[in-house]
Order: sequence, then structure tokens, then C-alpha cells
Amino acid sequence: MARVRYDEFSMFHENAAEWSLPYDTPPDVERLFVTVSPGRQLSALRWGRTQPAVVLLHGGAQNAHTYDTVALSLRRPILAVDLPGHGHSDAAPGGMGDVVGHARDVVEALRALGIERVPLVGMSLGGLVALRVAATAPDVVDRLGMIDITPGLTPEKSGHITAFVNGPRTFPSLEELVARTVEHNPTRSESSLRRGVLHNAMQLDDGTWMWRHQRFEPPSDVRSLDAAALWDELSVVRAPILLVRAMGHGSVVDDEDEAEFRRRQPSATIVHVADSGHSVQGDQPLVLADVLASFLDR
Repeated sequence: MARVRYDEFSMFHENAAEWSLPYDTPPDVERLFVTVSPGRQLSALRWGRTQPAVVLLHGGAQNAHTYDTVALSLRRPILAVDLPGHGHSDAAPGGMGDVVGHARDVVEALRALGIERVPLVGMSLGGLVALRVAATAPDVVDRLGMIDITPGLTPEKSGHITAFVNGPRTFPSLEELVARTVEHNPTRSESSLRRGVLHNAMQLDDGTWMWRHQRFEPPSDVRSLDAAALWDELSVVRAPILLVRAMGHGSVVDDEDEAEFRRRQPSATIVHVADSGHSVQGDQPLVLADVLASFLDR
């Protein structure tokens, strides 16, 4: 079976065209690898050559490229991290849902790169990791952003996501993998989802395909996530906080979660994004970029 050519830096013009963003020249993006423990590396995409204006963490079963359109819109230096066991990063010893372990690795990577007092923004699993970092390593985090996630996450709220992640382990072709992704994201363009699949999947020697996050462990490990334990950690964060809540089908944040979030952090900025499912960075990337710009500039 023919191999599918993949160049992770060759598709930014497609992101720009889909969202009518200016695109004069390719962005300055490079892939980094940082040792976080003996024999283990964390990978990231560095947009620009200066200290990042923000560090972005993706959701479970995603990768750093999920923020490509947001990064093109923001036009600022950005570090988008592949969490352990995701993207091009090495395995997560504690599994995909190990928020504590992921946070430890993120802190180690940021310090190794000489990054201090940086805004840290995470979506879903990445938001809980960012929260853990802000609570336990306040010297690292200048401000905290959480995208469609609170410690109120339950298996019932995320069941539709878990069902997708825990699908077939391999797929006979790229087309079948794209088709399953389109079915799960009916409001997203097929072209954008195909890009996402190419960034988040890999072709095996026999021509079949599997998700990158399945390289080390079965996807069911995402169920090990224990979010409720982080409510108390939210209470101790002293950095400015932003909560972005998706208001469309698929969001995992409800009114009760938002009320508890507000009770724990009365001064937090909470922004509702209409017409967006759980992955705001994919459904409404330009809106998210504007929200993040306002938060970073405040």
C-alpha cells in the first residue's frame, strides 16, 4: 500500500485560507524536544524565536497542532506542547489521564527551556494540567487559562468524547479514519478534519493507520482522569484566571460547574463562546484567539 506523504509544516496555508487569515509567508515554526526525565522527552512546537507570549496545552488524544489556526491568528510567539503520550512526546508513565505526572513534565520542560512567569492555557485535559501547574508551581505561571474544562468533569459529561477515543485501535485506510472523525465532528469542514488526522495519526508499516496517542497504551486509559480532586487546587491559584466555556453541543461544562468555578475564583474572567463544541480551538479558533489576546493584554 502506498505511503501517504506527511510534512507537518506544509499545511499552514490551508488553515489560513479556511479562516480568511492573511498569509504572506510561512510562519516561523520549529519542533523542539526537551528531556524531562532519563530517557523521556517532551516535544513542542515553537512559533517564533523569542520567549513565548503564551504556552498552550491541548486536550486528551489531541496534539500541539490543534492550535495552528489560533496561532496564525494571534501572531505572537507561542509554545504549543505535546503532552506526554501524545503527538511526538514520549510515553506518559502514569497514563494518558495522569494530570499530576503531566504537570510535573510540563514544569520540567518549561524550566529547561528557561521559560518563567508565562501565561499557561490548556484545553480539556490540558486545562486540568495547566491548573495543576498553576497551583503547585506558581513561579512558572503568570496567568491561567482553561478552555471548556473545570474540575467538575465527570464520565457522564465526557462520555461522547471517551466513546470516540476508545474506538477501533487501527483503521484500514486514512479515508476510514477521516470518515470516523467527520462523523464525530459534523459541524467541522472535512478539509480541516483531514489536516487534524494527518497531524494526529500515523501510518504503520502494513499501510494501516492508528492514532499517535495509541503508540504506548490503549486509549481506554483516558478514563483514569480524576478531575474532582482539583477543585481545591483551583482555590489556591493566585494568578489571574480565564475560563472559556463552549456553549454548543458537546461542551463538558455546565451551569453548576461554572457557578462552582466562580465561587472558588470570584475574580475569574468567564467567557462564553457560541456555536462551539468542546474543542473551541477547532470550532471557533478566531474567537478563541481574540479572547486569548484580550486576556494576555489585560
